[in-house]
Amino acid sequence: MADTSKTAKKKPGRLRKFFSMTRLTGLLLLIGLLTIQVLDPYPVQFMRNKVFDMYQRAEPREVKSRPVTIVDLDEESLATVGQWPWPRSIIGDMVANLFRMGAGVVAFDMAFPEPDRLSPNMIADNVAGLDPALEEQLRSLPSNDEYFANIIRQTRVILGQAGFDREIEDQVHRPPVKKSIGFRGEKPNAFVPSLPSLVRNVPVLEEAAAGHGFFSLFPENDGIVRRVPTLFQFDGDIYTGLSIEMLRVATGRQTILATANSNGVESVAIKKGLILPTDQKGRVWPHFSKHDKAKYVSARDVLSGVVDPAMIKGKLILVGTSAVGLLDIRSTPVEGTLPGVEVHANVIESVFDQAFLERPNNMNGAEFLLTLAVGLILIILVPMIGAKWTLILFALIAGGSGATSWYLFSEKKMLFDAGFAMFATLGIYVQLTYMGYAAEEAQKKQVRSAFSHYMSPALVERLAEDPSGLKLGGENRPMTLLFCDVRGFTSISELFDAEGLTKLINKFLTPLTNVILNRQGTIDKYMGDCIMAFWNAPLDVENHEREGCLSALAMIDSLVEVNERLEKEAEEEGRPHIPLKIGIGLNTGVCCVGNMGSDQRFDYSVLGDPVNLASRLEGQSKAYGVTIVIGENTYKNVLDLACIELDLIQVKGKTEAVRIYSVLGDDTVAQKPEFIAYADHHAKLLQAYRNQEWAKVRDMIVRANQMIDELGMEHHGLYALYEERMKEYEINPPAADWDGVFIATSK
Repeated sequence: MADTSKTAKKKPGRLRKFFSMTRLTGLLLLIGLLTIQVLDPYPVQFMRNKVFDMYQRAEPREVKSRPVTIVDLDEESLATVGQWPWPRSIIGDMVANLFRMGAGVVAFDMAFPEPDRLSPNMIADNVAGLDPALEEQLRSLPSNDEYFANIIRQTRVILGQAGFDREIEDQVHRPPVKKSIGFRGEKPNAFVPSLPSLVRNVPVLEEAAAGHGFFSLFPENDGIVRRVPTLFQFDGDIYTGLSIEMLRVATGRQTILATANSNGVESVAIKKGLILPTDQKGRVWPHFSKHDKAKYVSARDVLSGVVDPAMIKGKLILVGTSAVGLLDIRSTPVEGTLPGVEVHANVIESVFDQAFLERPNNMNGAEFLLTLAVGLILIILVPMIGAKWTLILFALIAGGSGATSWYLFSEKKMLFDAGFAMFATLGIYVQLTYMGYAAEEAQKKQVRSAFSHYMSPALVERLAEDPSGLKLGGENRPMTLLFCDVRGFTSISELFDAEGLTKLINKFLTPLTNVILNRQGTIDKYMGDCIMAFWNAPLDVENHEREGCLSALAMIDSLVEVNERLEKEAEEEGRPHIPLKIGIGLNTGVCCVGNMGSDQRFDYSVLGDPVNLASRLEGQSKAYGVTIVIGENTYKNVLDLACIELDLIQVKGKTEAVRIYSVLGDDTVAQKPEFIAYADHHAKLLQAYRNQEWAKVRDMIVRANQMIDELGMEHHGLYALYEERMKEYEINPPAADWDGVFIATSK
């Protein structure tokens, strides 16, 4: 019983842990996204359509069969025959020419709603002052419409009619033309677009035509024609689209068959074996091809009889226009501008090539299940295994879903939208990751708050990223060390009381510290007026030797502004001003860096012989009359800076001599011809000094000081040191095999 009780107590805790706030928030977000997917608002439709457009642009339909020829009322035809509308006698002649050349069916992607104003009787009515005999003769002639109708009556011509989604004034209601459609299942009036207005042809033409088809194209909200209606509704009657009517007449069928159920239209059948899949509104989704100039012939050439007969014989002829002024330009998924008549041609070609795109109703359910499944997987796994691995899993699922969507399009001509599911689950992933990130940042903030006051910013960030670093231990790594001390600070401190001295130290340590930190350095410690810093720990610093030397130069420059401010304050307070001057020592070597101290209290610091040498070099800067002294290991990595050799010296506490150098400027100074000449002169001077050519050295020192003045540098103290040594050597000459090493007696 006791064991059972314990188990019962554990389970609620596990459940509470599993259904954490992160997972519950993710679940609520998933429910909201699934609701949006079911409601399918316009932004979701827009995104889905753009994905399908991208597919068609990537793989437009390849033109295989060429059942359609477009007779184009192009700009050349208008220039030759005259502005539109042309006399219908000319249009009748064009139709007659087409059938003489063996055209199968001719359809007009336009309507003739008004009597021809150029008919003889219309001229008699509209022109005043005609001779009565001429007027009577004109009225006795047949109208252009009758002439055109007589040609239509003897051929297979389909006239176009247009529907509008708004009321047209003076709408003429006539008995409907003979319908050519039958229905199986439920009548689809509830789904087929209903148009409030209809533009028909004049009765004499309408009665003579073999068929009538709607040519209206209704772009979607973004102006792109993606789906073409096969059925239209006007005054409760359902009519066929132009391309469908062409196929009906071409196949010799009396009617077509529309199949519908309670969910909408399913298909439109032209004949047995020729069935067009539609959406619930009776629209087909053709797989569009690129603009195909090869299917166009000019109306001018048809009228003149010079057109290639192969372009006409046995073809389905669409009469339309590409002329910009006639305003029948459309946008499709693969073309920004396309004559509207070519859209109808795409529908017919898709029938012949069996290249209609399909989006079955069950696709919505499949897309819903994909969103649900991937969303639940992420909600379960992100808090469990972390963002990195679930991102890889998400990428695999997204890639697989995208590949499946593309496969269904390219191989099966089916439209499956994986985009919303991936977008939705990406949102869930981001939300879950952010909540985990927020919790982690809260922990990091605690670490930063606890240690930022006495640790370097770089170390604080490292500890924030990995709190396990708060333990004793160190690592060996190459580092550049810097020591900086204020010269004559004892004399300066005598001018201030304890509070004033503290303020003074803060005034010059702040800009010096900022210089170091800005160049990726870490402050190890402050020792009164002295700063100890290093580079390449705790984080890697590329070219850390260079960063250290450039920091030293920048520290010198920063003191100029500090001294100007301190001098002004001294004048205001009526006390003497002693300018602040610093000495800097830099050295590079492998050191042990890490947390040093005890289990109760430790500090991040560095130990090693290179540290001691850096401290000694800083002490020698005053003796050599220079601001910066660097060791040989540092010098080897900053050869592009303006450096000179100072000496070969055995510092106190060392048994081996080290070669020391000074940095006088950055790489721009190093490239000056004046400095190059000076550095060469100094090297020769130093060689003469080691060769014990004292008189020659003295002469060279005079020129060296002149060159320093010309460069605007203040390092005369270096050559004063050489002078002092030479006096001592003249009294107590060094051995004949002296190698130039100087043994320092002070730190």
